Amino acid sequence: MKYLKICLWLIIMESGSLSAAERTGEPIQWGFLTMGLFGGLSLFLYGMAKMSDGLKKAAGNQMRKILATLTKNRVVALFVGAFVTMVIQSSSATTVMLVSFVQAQLMTYVQSIGIILGANIGTTITAQLVAFKLTDYALLMITVGFVLTVFSKKESIKHIGEAILGFGILFFGMKLMSDAMKPLREFQPFIDLMKGLENPLLGILIGAAFTALVQSSSAFTGIVIVLAQQGLLTLEAGIPMILGANIGTCVTAGLASIGTIREAKRVALAHVLFNIGGVMIFVWLIPPLAELVRSLSSVSDLSGMEKLAAETPRQIANAHTIFNVSVGLIFLPFTTLLAKQVYRILPEVEQVKGIDPATWHLDDSQISHPAFAIELAQTEISRMSKIIARMLRAIIHPFTTDDPGKDEIYPQLTIHEGIDMREEKIDFLDEKVVDYLVKIGRQELSNQQMSEVYAMISIANDLENIGDIIHRNMVPLATKRLQLKSDFSKEGKKELIAFHVKVSKQMSRLRDALGEMDPAMSKKILRKEEKYEILESDFRKQHVMRLHEEKGESLETHEVHVEFMDLLKQIGVHLTNIAKTIMEVDSGKDTAK
Repeated sequence: MKYLKICLWLIIMESGSLSAAERTGEPIQWGFLTMGLFGGLSLFLYGMAKMSDGLKKAAGNQMRKILATLTKNRVVALFVGAFVTMVIQSSSATTVMLVSFVQAQLMTYVQSIGIILGANIGTTITAQLVAFKLTDYALLMITVGFVLTVFSKKESIKHIGEAILGFGILFFGMKLMSDAMKPLREFQPFIDLMKGLENPLLGILIGAAFTALVQSSSAFTGIVIVLAQQGLLTLEAGIPMILGANIGTCVTAGLASIGTIREAKRVALAHVLFNIGGVMIFVWLIPPLAELVRSLSSVSDLSGMEKLAAETPRQIANAHTIFNVSVGLIFLPFTTLLAKQVYRILPEVEQVKGIDPATWHLDDSQISHPAFAIELAQTEISRMSKIIARMLRAIIHPFTTDDPGKDEIYPQLTIHEGIDMREEKIDFLDEKVVDYLVKIGRQELSNQQMSEVYAMISIANDLENIGDIIHRNMVPLATKRLQLKSDFSKEGKKELIAFHVKVSKQMSRLRDALGEMDPAMSKKILRKEEKYEILESDFRKQHVMRLHEEKGESLETHEVHVEFMDLLKQIGVHLTNIAKTIMEVDSGKDTAK
């Protein structure tokens, strides 16, 4: 219903724009021109966002896999950056994601360099598409997109339909802007202003400022092409503006890097240096670049503004492509050298992480990109499992010795203090992760993505329950053991340690499974759990036999011994629950295929 209202409104706007276009011989109606221009710009930006949303939903999980399996090969990284940006429709958005991924420690700064270079190439795809005069088919694309979105039963088709619908709205917005600006072709002050943009410095400043405002170089390049389609821009005026767009797109990444780790700041700095460096090279080559583009582009028999309108849009798109591909190829062989220069500007500093609770991987700026946001939540949950694994390893100490011991990471803390500190962290992370996943759940998600969100909420709660078992049950039980003034029997202690080792191994396997949501490792956890249940039963029988033999240590520590085994068994149950949840998510992927 929402899309139907949009389409009806577009048809009404179209009829209004046609009537406005018929008044080209009359004095300029500034009110109609302003409404048409800003209304068209709004639709253009909305259509681009809608198209991006559809493409991200259709390819989001594949994009996540591509980035997850990214190699250190700089050429592969270049193509990955171009592909991801082509889908997202904004090199600044890609760089913001890289900042988040490096902040989340999903990749290193050095790995991100090739992607940064490829991101600028990816933006040229949109410009090439926009340069095609498809405005006459905008309503057809809207119709096709609407039909696929509303009537298709397959999610993948719906997402493609949403992308086509956005593409149609984008071109319809271009048509409205184009029709609104037609009267300006005879308004000499505006024509003189456009000619003034042939000054490279002025054109670069305008391009940088406007791109920083709309936060998308693709959107600004599209607007430049719209101006060119009316014959209002020369190629020499368009090239500085697209050069400026490459500088303006750095602002978003710079803002995103505020408050991040040093590695993430390096990503934003590299983006700035690459883009400014490319502009510094080509600002002196605008005339030869323009000549090269003209020699590669088709020529019409028209003259004056009509010639500019026919030839310049494609020429600007080609100049945009040549510039970004050239910059990528120029800098690609020197990525290692450039990485070192960035390290010199932002050198390593010794960072001591405190023991206060904090999220490391969650980033609210990525919630609008569900596939990546889910990846970040998954990484934070994996970190929760690492913290709990340390709690589990530590808890055996007070059951085997009277020495308070030292924490394995923070030697200034005792074993008990380390467990207390980590329990506080787990409670904090559980709350933050669940809140983050709920925010993701409010986005438009595929069924598979929604399944992943629900699964991760369940996993986070299971992990938090394990933390509670260790902190609320095992720690007081260890205190009770100390108050008994008696130790376990030699056999009993050996059994407790052995069973604790088995449960700790299950925890280690779970960490591996959570890293990639690995169903194979989850199946292994379930297989091992069956064996450990038999082992636990054997240990109980042996303990009962010692009680019958009336061994003094076994009688005195019986209650603590049995309860500790029960608690370890409860932890094993939660671990198998998580393993089953991972397998259910994987089976959902197979069903979706």
